[in-house]
Amino acid sequence: MPPAGRVKAAVEPQLSDQVAIGALTQTYPPGLVDNVLAQTGRRERRHRLLPARMVVYYLLAMCLFADIAYLEVLRLLVEALRRPSRVVGAPARLPVKSALIQARVRLGPEPLKVLFEQTAQPLATTTTRGAWYRGWRLVAIDGTCLDVADTPANQAWFGRPRSGRGEGVGAFPKVRVVGLAECGTHAIIGATMGPYAKGETTLAAEVLGSLDAGMLVLADRQFVGAALWRKAQATGAALLWRVTAGTKTAPALPVDRVLADGSWLSRLDPDRVVGAPIVVRVLEYTIADPGRPQAAGQTYRLVTTILDPEAAPAAELAALYHQRWELEGVLDELKTHQRGAQAVLRSKTPTMVQQEVWAHLLVHYAIRKLMHQAALTEDLDPDRLSFLGSLRIVRRQLVSHQPFSP
Repeated sequence: MPPAGRVKAAVEPQLSDQVAIGALTQTYPPGLVDNVLAQTGRRERRHRLLPARMVVYYLLAMCLFADIAYLEVLRLLVEALRRPSRVVGAPARLPVKSALIQARVRLGPEPLKVLFEQTAQPLATTTTRGAWYRGWRLVAIDGTCLDVADTPANQAWFGRPRSGRGEGVGAFPKVRVVGLAECGTHAIIGATMGPYAKGETTLAAEVLGSLDAGMLVLADRQFVGAALWRKAQATGAALLWRVTAGTKTAPALPVDRVLADGSWLSRLDPDRVVGAPIVVRVLEYTIADPGRPQAAGQTYRLVTTILDPEAAPAAELAALYHQRWELEGVLDELKTHQRGAQAVLRSKTPTMVQQEVWAHLLVHYAIRKLMHQAALTEDLDPDRLSFLGSLRIVRRQLVSHQPFSP
């Protein structure tokens, strides 16, 4: 008790007890975050102004508001507490920027990575429009690069594009990200990252664990190779990948047997593979579209594991393959709208860059999940909804949502 004649000071509300995070908690509830922190050994043993759970939500908010400074993002998180209508007062002080950085360092990238791996599951239901082909869930693999802060640590770890003479020509180091996305919902359900010099094909092997036998995987020509093909096929998923056609460097695809729909059975890269040849089905087609005169006469060649033309006719597969471009739109959502056009990731060290990229992927998935729920309610194709409009809605919800205890 305070001495006689003195009044005990009011208890200052802890910042960690009152934070508004909005719609993101629907996808990543506090209990789930706590479990991930426990799994990764990041639960703190003593009370901190910035406990680990709060730092996770702060990172999500930081990526949701990628163009706003560190402390301004934190102020957005507690903005609801500053309104007269709220029953609790705002905290007397906010952490300084250095405290936020130290809290991020303590957390590391592992909890964000594990949280993504545990939550980023396929969203499409049997009633989701544009997500299926003859019972297969359509997914696609592709990669992109993100600019990171130009620091010695990032330069040494990630590297940057170079000219033929070995001179650095890129303005910023780059982190390479390869993702697996559900075509119908644009949800990224698998991802990995590495330095710029690590190729997309090498990184792609790390996301194949997200495949299953109910999927049909679309991929562009740079991914075709015997080793990656065998690994992807072993998951049980069906494959439909483009290969280069009509050049000296194109894979040798001999015509072993012509099928009824004009496709043929062949062997993928038989001369350089140890063991049994990889039997594939090949189909070729050209695009006759007056709106695309540059593509007139261009030959496209696809290879697939679906050997029976009755299960998937060549004409249908040719039309279907162009859904692979859905992933181009997904990457544009992540790079242009969510992160910001020509924006550079703000983290100064490689581990913090990885943490930031995982947080961006988590935010994108949460938005896409909300969009899918809305599309189901209105019986719409998720493609009909605006990602940018949904992003703005989530941002507004974050600063107006009821506070919760992180």
